[in-house]
Amino acid sequence: MKIWWIYIKKPIKDYFFYKELTRLKNFGETLSDPEKEDIVNYLKTHKPCMIPYTFTQKYLEKNIDIQYDIKKEMWFAVHLGKPLYFPGNCKKEDVLNTYRNLLMEQDPESPHCYESADFAVEQGDVVADAGAAEGIFALNVLDKADKIYCFETDEKWIKALNATFAPYKDKVEIINKCISATNSENSLTLDAFFKNRKIDFIKADIEGAELNLLKGSKNILNNPAPLKVVLCTYHNPNDTEELEHELKNCHFKTSFSKGYILAVHNPVPPYFRRGVIRAKR
Repeated sequence: MKIWWIYIKKPIKDYFFYKELTRLKNFGETLSDPEKEDIVNYLKTHKPCMIPYTFTQKYLEKNIDIQYDIKKEMWFAVHLGKPLYFPGNCKKEDVLNTYRNLLMEQDPESPHCYESADFAVEQGDVVADAGAAEGIFALNVLDKADKIYCFETDEKWIKALNATFAPYKDKVEIINKCISATNSENSLTLDAFFKNRKIDFIKADIEGAELNLLKGSKNILNNPAPLKVVLCTYHNPNDTEELEHELKNCHFKTSFSKGYILAVHNPVPPYFRRGVIRAKR
């Protein structure tokens, strides 16, 4: 069964929807996976989106506490009782929508959720947060971790990260460099950074550079010490297979988050992509 057939019964109401449906009609992927069928059922009544599951709707109705910090001149969302700051040029509506999406991504049912019941940061862990962005993951694990290193290369997030974690400078360090396979003025490897440091948990959402992160972490990955790694696997078409191959070669046990990311903004097969891979040793 191809997924395109579901659209012929629904009227096309706007141009954007038409473009998305035209793209989806050409998927050419058969549905032997019940998790993919869940997406098809969602698309019968909703527009295509990155996380095409009905649980996301509850966040559209959720009461969100967004406040403005006059001194810092930044909006923030109250997250777990703590302020999560956003860049100063953001409008309140932008912050609201972005924060809703972040909550959707980290819902336990989401294919983008980093942690699970049996895969999480533990008390006293040292965490590497590669691609920290606004810092919601670091804030989520703040009370459990002993130390968090937030790596972020996008300048727009640095001021916001510093504002969010100002009260926790003894625990959270922000490094304005990208994690890569080589060391340079603007990039570094995890092997180099953690040469004389402990590391227990690595999280990476670095826009498709996750494989380079692994290539620059060979010493860490081949060390027999216990380690958990969670990486996004949807940015590039071959990420799922390539990242899993690298991790298994280093003797990690791997699993994936629930469901699939729908690649509506990257029209290259496969269109159903696993959201994150979790690996532990």
